[in-house]
Amino acid sequence: MDIVFIQGLKIDCVIGIYDWEREIRQDMTLDLEMGFDIFPASQTDHIDQTLDYKAVSKRLIDFVKNSEFQLVETLAEEICQIILSEFPVEQVKLTLNKGKAVTGAQGVGVIINRRKNG
Repeated sequence: MDIVFIQGLKIDCVIGIYDWEREIRQDMTLDLEMGFDIFPASQTDHIDQTLDYKAVSKRLIDFVKNSEFQLVETLAEEICQIILSEFPVEQVKLTLNKGKAVTGAQGVGVIINRRKNG
């Protein structure tokens, strides 16, 4: 399976379990690897034959900016379900980084892998 990726997509949102987190916006950084067969696009050189990573990015920016989840786990699952249900992607690997939520750490978050239909 070929991979189309988006790396370092920063989106601010309301996320967290603490009262003070519910009153601010925090940057989330997304790294995505999406399983997609790029061979047809390589043969036609047409955008309509490939996965439009700009369209994926715009959809996720809109969704994440308007979300207000408490857990990064919930946000990560929802992001993957959007990708798998709205785009011709067979599998997705998402690294969702909440940044410096833990003192001394460069980043914290989750990495999940999901497949279409299971």
